[in-house]
Amino acid sequence: MTKLSFVPVAGALFVLLPAAPGFSQSSSTQAINTDDEIIVTTSPLGQVADESLVGTSIVGKEELKLRMAGSVGELLKFEPGISSTFFGPGASRPIIRGQGGDRIRVLDNGIGSIDASSASPDHGVAIEPAMAERVEIVRGSGLLRFGSSGAGGVVNVIDGRIPDAVPVQPITGVIRVGAATVDSSREIAGGFNFAPRSNAQLIPVFHVEAAKRTSNDYSVPGFTEVAALRALPGNHPAGVVVNSAAESLSLAAGFSLIGAQGYVGIAVKSLDSKYGIPGGDELPTIELKQFRYDANGSYQFDGGFLDRVDFFGGIADYKHAEIEETGAVGTIFRNQGWETRVEFVQAKIGKYQAAYGLQLQSRDFSAIGEEAFVPPTRTRQTGFFTFQQFNAGGWHMEGALRYETTRHTSLLSGAERSFEGLSLSSGLDHHINSRLKLGGTVFRTVRSPNSNELFSNGPHLATAQFELGDIDLQQEIATGAELVARYKNGDFSMDLNLFYTRYQNYVFGEETGAVRDGLAVFQFRGANARFQGVEVQISKGLGQWKGWDMLLTGQLDLVNANLTDGVDEPLPRIPPMHGLLGVEADNGIWSLRTELFMAATQNALARNETRTAGYVMANAFVAVRPFRSNDAIQFRASVSNIFDATARQHTSFLKDVVPLPGRNVRVSLDVEF
Repeated sequence: MTKLSFVPVAGALFVLLPAAPGFSQSSSTQAINTDDEIIVTTSPLGQVADESLVGTSIVGKEELKLRMAGSVGELLKFEPGISSTFFGPGASRPIIRGQGGDRIRVLDNGIGSIDASSASPDHGVAIEPAMAERVEIVRGSGLLRFGSSGAGGVVNVIDGRIPDAVPVQPITGVIRVGAATVDSSREIAGGFNFAPRSNAQLIPVFHVEAAKRTSNDYSVPGFTEVAALRALPGNHPAGVVVNSAAESLSLAAGFSLIGAQGYVGIAVKSLDSKYGIPGGDELPTIELKQFRYDANGSYQFDGGFLDRVDFFGGIADYKHAEIEETGAVGTIFRNQGWETRVEFVQAKIGKYQAAYGLQLQSRDFSAIGEEAFVPPTRTRQTGFFTFQQFNAGGWHMEGALRYETTRHTSLLSGAERSFEGLSLSSGLDHHINSRLKLGGTVFRTVRSPNSNELFSNGPHLATAQFELGDIDLQQEIATGAELVARYKNGDFSMDLNLFYTRYQNYVFGEETGAVRDGLAVFQFRGANARFQGVEVQISKGLGQWKGWDMLLTGQLDLVNANLTDGVDEPLPRIPPMHGLLGVEADNGIWSLRTELFMAATQNALARNETRTAGYVMANAFVAVRPFRSNDAIQFRASVSNIFDATARQHTSFLKDVVPLPGRNVRVSLDVEF
């Protein structure tokens, strides 16, 4: 393992090559279809998804319609390597390769969500998925453009509310209505673009969108509690998860001026959400509000040293109140923050490409009330980064480097901690032949402790813990490697990702054995840890059968995570092995899909953690396009959890008292024009 720690240092020599003129592809945060290849724009250099050296996924519009859910975590949890925190339908944040919290950055059009979702699993992500055009997922170390949050990953939800291209028609739009049975939910969403035709050099494009969703308490098969809890005296609810209802309203408007050499645009968004927190004797409700402004721009030069400059910025005022069953306000969380990023892409020279960027972030976070487990804090962060790529003789090489400074200040005591760190990654791949490509990445990333880990001192009722921070915590250093193999032969393809990460000072909350205010005391501390795992995806065309194009798909993911000080000890809430097998058929009018999703029993348990039984869930989907020539109108129907299986999410704090929803029939109508 010692040798591995030196490899990223060698990689730094590559990313620090003298600057040369470099690059001409668009990097506005969009996925671009070119000859069926999707450009992954979570890199400022732009990248075909199939060429990525880390685990990367693009969840496109059709897949989003298939999986539509009310939270980002539930929307993505069937993707390879992804799980969710599932604190009920209203609060579910993605977990990537066993990593959660602020080790995962959730982005809204390339800028942080600016909410409180990373502070606690009962806090919802301030993003409405209903209008998403696509979601980009970058697993592992490919996150240096957005921050040095360990070796977790990035989820970027893109809805296009700032137009960056002139629509084909003066007026375009989409309307969707939907309903589901498991929670009697209703949904309506719509978005419209208006681009008046003119001969001006800059064409104005207007965008508006709205989404409203309501749902009642959802139904489950049998009891909500596991058998061990049902053996205790007391009331044991069954059939319905009480206090799981949710509702939300999202409104947004954007405006851009678009010309031949780029665009500049602004947007404003308002989100109001209300959802219950199930699983306890009390029935609290969270009322969440966020008002947000965003500005993006890109300018393409005619020649010279620079090819393009891109700008991204966002500012938000976030607040949520935790309302007791009596109607009294228990705790108010607030986050006033802003983030901006500017990127300079050099003009291309030969096969060398480069980009450089600056990112600034600011956050004033406070919690006032009975669950104020963290004092009011101010966080300032500055990051400088560079991405470099070079191609030669069938070899593709890339590297990234990020230098970051972070300062946390307790506004209550005046205590302050400052950190600085250098994170880097380097990788290469090679086409062995026309069918097989092999590649790999090595990395060393540095994550500074967050304000919760430094300053917490109070009861955290959502997780039933009394949390104690440690102002003397050191930076978390992740060193690791990822190997990638991609094989394609005719109508068969396979992607394989193997990853391994070692941590120094991995920060986690350890149960001390003490009790305060009736809650177990958890002390944040650093320890050595190891994460390793595998992700496999396959696809096999089955040919035609009576006019139907048939396709078989499958995936498998597994992660193992342990503390390694002394005897290996599993970390808590690590996802079990997941697998999915699906069959699709399409005849131009009808599209059908059936699938089996499997979660294995999780027996690798941390101290005081309980076993979670595995399950198999069957799902079926159908879509009909009445007009074969286009997809302007689509009717959809789906049945999830067909056999009404009892399923529990091991990564959820509520897994023993709140199962996943039972059988659900969902119908929707999509109209595009």
